[in-house]
Amino acid sequence: MKISEETIENFFISYPLDRLAPLERVLFIDIETTGFAARSSYLYLIGCCYYLAGKWRTIQWMAENYDQEPEILNAFFEFAKMYRYLVHFNGNNFDLPYIAQKCEQYSLPHSLDDFEGIDLYRRISPYKFFLRLPNCKQKTLEQFLGIDRKDVFSGGELIGIYHDYVKNPTEFSENALFLHNADDLKGMLEILPMLAYYDLFNRPVRAKKVQANRYRDVNGSQRAELIIMLALDQPLPKPVMTNANGCFFRGEGTEATLKIPIYEEELKYFYSNYQDYYYLPTEDVALHKSVGDFVDKEHRIPASAANCYTRKFSSYLPQWDILFEPFFKRDYKSREFFFELTDDLKRDRKAFSDYASHVLNIMASTY
Repeated sequence: MKISEETIENFFISYPLDRLAPLERVLFIDIETTGFAARSSYLYLIGCCYYLAGKWRTIQWMAENYDQEPEILNAFFEFAKMYRYLVHFNGNNFDLPYIAQKCEQYSLPHSLDDFEGIDLYRRISPYKFFLRLPNCKQKTLEQFLGIDRKDVFSGGELIGIYHDYVKNPTEFSENALFLHNADDLKGMLEILPMLAYYDLFNRPVRAKKVQANRYRDVNGSQRAELIIMLALDQPLPKPVMTNANGCFFRGEGTEATLKIPIYEEELKYFYSNYQDYYYLPTEDVALHKSVGDFVDKEHRIPASAANCYTRKFSSYLPQWDILFEPFFKRDYKSREFFFELTDDLKRDRKAFSDYASHVLNIMASTY
């Protein structure tokens, strides 16, 4: 078994990793194998990255032949027992099940059950379309952030290099195998700032300024929009602009802007207890029976769910779940919901912070 240890000099992570877990209890992990199925392939390298005495360090265990799988597994678990959190990239789908299956294959008394996993892929991948990424591979995220690798081989290419290494070990192949895994480990550290996009949707955002704006669209028609200026508690590593559902978002650093259309029109508020109402066809309005009983019978009919409403012309904002009540619709069967932009609401900064989070999550889930 070959062991490689290295200290990463002059390395600083801009993202506060201690949001996830105490640094001293965190262990990054990445494995290299000759295939996807544990029973029909070999685990030839386990690499870890950890924080000690103010510096990030890596340790890697490589099997010099196929029979050393149990040896590198034992070495990893002996080292990992000092840690509580395993950070990985898509390890829930591959690395961790593969290790567990290898332990079972060799009847090794190890378990991953005592570790709490933090999968960077699962945190970032839901927002790949929001970020206009073609996929959520680790190398794609590194390229998005402008990170350069020393390693020039793909994982698939290294399979052949490892098989050749077992037959005829060379310094070149050994260095290539260690370097690829080391770059994967360092890459996980370097893409941690991508978690700022996860925080954008999963931590409260703060509306620091709210204003209404009027403009003319491409057809010359006058439109109204709500502009919410947001303060982010974690800087975005790269500027991002996107639009969905008629809303626009732009974020850079610790500031972001949301633009949401304001609808100035007549909408309907539907009463749920329509059995207690009459509908007045001439007036096109529902009236509670306590008052409607005074209306001539020929001018009223029992209300139904579809016509038990009152109409109001005002300024409205869209909502995709019922965040604010009362909510309004254009007609009974419509799945579009709105709430009124009242004077009281205009002064409620917390309400706009909650609304901004609502809009952001809808934008992210639209793609």
